[in-house]
Amino acid sequence: MLSKRVIPCLDVRNGKLTKGVKFANNVDIGDPVESARKYYEEGADEIVFYDITASAENRGIFIDVVERVASTIFIPFSVGGGISSVADMRQVLLAGAEKISINSAAVKNPRLIAEGAEAFGSQAVVVGMDVLQVEKSESIPSGYEVVIHGGRKPMGIDAIEWARTCQELGAGELCINSIDADGAKAGYELTLTRLVVDAVTIPVIASGGAGSPQHMVDAVTKAGASAALIASIVHYGEYTLRECKEYMAAHGAPVRLDW
Repeated sequence: MLSKRVIPCLDVRNGKLTKGVKFANNVDIGDPVESARKYYEEGADEIVFYDITASAENRGIFIDVVERVASTIFIPFSVGGGISSVADMRQVLLAGAEKISINSAAVKNPRLIAEGAEAFGSQAVVVGMDVLQVEKSESIPSGYEVVIHGGRKPMGIDAIEWARTCQELGAGELCINSIDADGAKAGYELTLTRLVVDAVTIPVIASGGAGSPQHMVDAVTKAGASAALIASIVHYGEYTLRECKEYMAAHGAPVRLDW
C-alpha cells in the first residue's frame, strides 16, 4: 500500500504565517520560512504554502517568500494564492515550487487547469477546493458547494461535479478544504472527503479540521484520502509532526517514518 502523506499547511498573509477558524479571525503566528524548515526536519512529506489574500486582493503571490521557503526545504513544495495564468504558474515553479495550487482562478476559468497540465504536466497541477455544506438542491445535489475568494463568494457549483471536471481537465491532485471544519479541530469533514475520493481516481488531500492524530488516521482510512493536511495542531505545538506520524503508523495508517 502506498504511504499516506502528512502535509503541514502554511497560510501566509502579508509575509507572515497566519491561522484562522472557518476562514475568519486570522492571527499572525510566526515566520513561514522558519516553520517550513522545522516541519521538513521533523519528517513532513510535503509542504503547502497558501498566500491566502492574494486572490481577494487581486494581486500576485509573494514570490520572495516562496523563494526563501524553497531554498530551505528538500521535499515537494506546493504553492497557491493569486495564480491566475500559465505565466504565474511558471514564475512560482521557477521560484522553487514543485507544484502549483489553483483555486479561485480555476473556478472562474476552468481552461487554466488544462493549460497548466499541458505546459507543466498534470503532476504539477493541484486544484484546491474550498467547500461549504449547504442545503441540497437541484444545482447542488450533494449538499456541498464550491466557494472562492477565501470562502467569501459562493459559486452555485456542486463540489462533487467540480471535482470530476477538474480531473477531466488534467488536474493531478485535489485538495478538499471544508470551510465548516477549518480550524475547528473537531475532525475532517469525512463525508465530503469520501464523496470526492469515490468520484475521482486522482489523489485527494483532506484539509480542514485536524485536532488530533486520530483525525488524521480517520481521513486516510475511513475517508480514503491520500494525504492529510494539518495546520493548527502543529503550529500551536499541541503535537509534533513526529508524534502525529508515529500515532498514525501505530493505528493502521501507512506513513513514511524514515527521517
